[in-house]
Amino acid sequence: MPQPQGEELQAILRRQEELKERYLLPAGKRPRTSARGIHHAAFICRDVEETILFYQDVMGFPLVDLVENRDYPGSTHFFLDIGNENLLAFFDFPGHPHPEFEESIGGGHHLSLSVTDEAFAAIKSRLEERGIPFMEVEGGHAPNLFVADPNGLRVELYGEPLGHALGTYLL
Repeated sequence: MPQPQGEELQAILRRQEELKERYLLPAGKRPRTSARGIHHAAFICRDVEETILFYQDVMGFPLVDLVENRDYPGSTHFFLDIGNENLLAFFDFPGHPHPEFEESIGGGHHLSLSVTDEAFAAIKSRLEERGIPFMEVEGGHAPNLFVADPNGLRVELYGEPLGHALGTYLL
């Protein structure tokens, strides 16, 4: 994908500053959010068992429920515990021709999950043991890596605490 350069890049950066000045309020002046948090983030999987094994055995997220999808007969809807009462959910849709993952408008780029240094090291070790490719990002404020799940979903393991980004508490 060609990246913007020169005048085009400068115009984009100016627009980012305009948006920041117009909409980003200081922490003490921001309205309180209307949400309690993420109940679950839901994605589509190609194979239920393969997805459960990856998330439960490699990533360390226990399966906590598995039911038939209420609006698609024969579809499985399952939930994994990702901590702090947050759930990661998947559906399969038997009979549906699923195209490969593609980054697109309205689609997802990655799911970023906060992990402790100990969990980061353990998951990284399991990825290495199983020969699952990942990209570790060096030089940041905390351990950071990206891995594609069996469905192509990019998952980021991020060593910063919840509410932080690039060493700064945002909330």
